[in-house]
Amino acid sequence: MRMTDSQKWLVLAGGLLFGGLLVVLAPILSPFLTAVLLAYLGDPLVDKLEEWKLSRTNGVIVTFLILMLILGLAALLLIPALVQQADELIKLIPKGFVWFKEVATPYLENRFGIELIQFDWLELSKKLDWGATGNVVKAIMANVTQSGMALISFVGNLVLIPVVTFYLLRDWDVLVERIGSLIPRYYIGPVSDLAKQCHETLGAFFRGQLLVMLALGIIYAIGMMLVGVDLGLLIGMLAGLASIVPYLGAIVGIGAGLIAAFFQFGDILHLVLVVIVFAVGQTLEGTVLTPKLVGDRIGLHPVAVIFAVLAGGQLFGFVGILLALPAAAVIMVMLRRIHFNYRASSLYGEPLADSVENEQELQSLAEQVDSITDAEDTSLQDDNEENKA
Repeated sequence: MRMTDSQKWLVLAGGLLFGGLLVVLAPILSPFLTAVLLAYLGDPLVDKLEEWKLSRTNGVIVTFLILMLILGLAALLLIPALVQQADELIKLIPKGFVWFKEVATPYLENRFGIELIQFDWLELSKKLDWGATGNVVKAIMANVTQSGMALISFVGNLVLIPVVTFYLLRDWDVLVERIGSLIPRYYIGPVSDLAKQCHETLGAFFRGQLLVMLALGIIYAIGMMLVGVDLGLLIGMLAGLASIVPYLGAIVGIGAGLIAAFFQFGDILHLVLVVIVFAVGQTLEGTVLTPKLVGDRIGLHPVAVIFAVLAGGQLFGFVGILLALPAAAVIMVMLRRIHFNYRASSLYGEPLADSVENEQELQSLAEQVDSITDAEDTSLQDDNEENKA
């Protein structure tokens, strides 16, 4: 039987209460959300190991060892080089101020006939050298270590995340089954279909978008190092990470690459080579990487991506930024379903066939309606047979 109006209001109130609890408990949810994300990513590998006659617990242990090996190799290979290039970047900052004072400022004043505000650029550049910056970093770290609660919280999260991840991975299938058993039987068909679409979208995101980011980071880094830019690895990795937002990675990479090449070489040739590197990367992304690895299963608008990242960071900090796009992908699936149900309802007022110009889209919508209806009928028949029994 369908839910009554009072039951619908009860479900709505429960959803609002759950959302309110998420906002209130946001400061302590970061390790648990991180553990859920890691468990979701590791569950397919554990399931595959179970097929190879390993127990669930042993499969989780093997998955943890593989993850630790990957993180350890990445730390050994990348972190020293990135730290060295970050040091080089900081040393370039005073050169930038000197160039702006001796070259850019006179040119702008002569070209536009204006008098720029006279800063003591030399003194400012001295304050921004590596020694001063190192002192600032030391002061910050001293303040952090003096705060006992902050240090305890940080260490606690480092210990809590793997522990929670282990137990979630071990009992993941049981948890999913128990959550599914709580869904009202009348709605099990539509909810299962919606959960399947969300799972496919998340899988496409993690398997596709993250691989695209990694591939672009490698392409940009190799290209910049072949050009001869000292900061090539750092710029390439940053551009790869920024490519989670469409076109942002190329914009960040080209801007940083041109500045680094200009101060290092000071000629047009290397600036052109930097542009060519990112042009090749964007071409490969649009013609090979995104179509092959991601496809059209996510389709988040760039504005939606930016909003999701900012909203996630505001609610849950850095972990919220990591979880923002997966959550946005799931919300997108739900909004598509709501949009379809709205256009198929009498409230919309216009027949659905008249409002859909694309015949293939209409056919797809009709198939979705049929699948949902069949699932609901099957669920009702099963309930009737159980009641008779």
